Amino acid sequence: MRKTLLFLITPFLLLLSFSSISGDTVSPLTIEGATSIDTLKAKELFDKGALFVDVRSNKDWDAGRIPDALHLELKKVFNEQSLSKEAGKDEAMIIYCNGEKCLRSSKATTLAVSWGFKKLFYYRDGLPAWKKAGYPVE
Repeated sequence: MRKTLLFLITPFLLLLSFSSISGDTVSPLTIEGATSIDTLKAKELFDKGALFVDVRSNKDWDAGRIPDALHLELKKVFNEQSLSKEAGKDEAMIIYCNGEKCLRSSKATTLAVSWGFKKLFYYRDGLPAWKKAGYPVE
């Protein structure tokens, strides 16, 4: 019985692990407590001088970013203290990363909501969509 159960479960477990490895994970469409925005709205906020927070890796940051964005690498630098040092809890800020397959912006936005930041914009499409629209990159 035990071998039969293992035989039946093994293909399922392999399928599950392959889907994780292949990058099928996508970020959520929305984050509770934040406003999800598209590229057009991101550009509108950019033109108004809103703070863009880039939570990508140092390597990605060095390869290009939205002009004047603040770099707070999610795994090493992004925390309540570092974010509070740069913006008040009632200031508009847009958090982005590398698009829908990048989970950093959703994680960072969720954390910022939990820390009490009120005017958060979750830019799920991130830098790839920004570049595709022909908007400036530095």
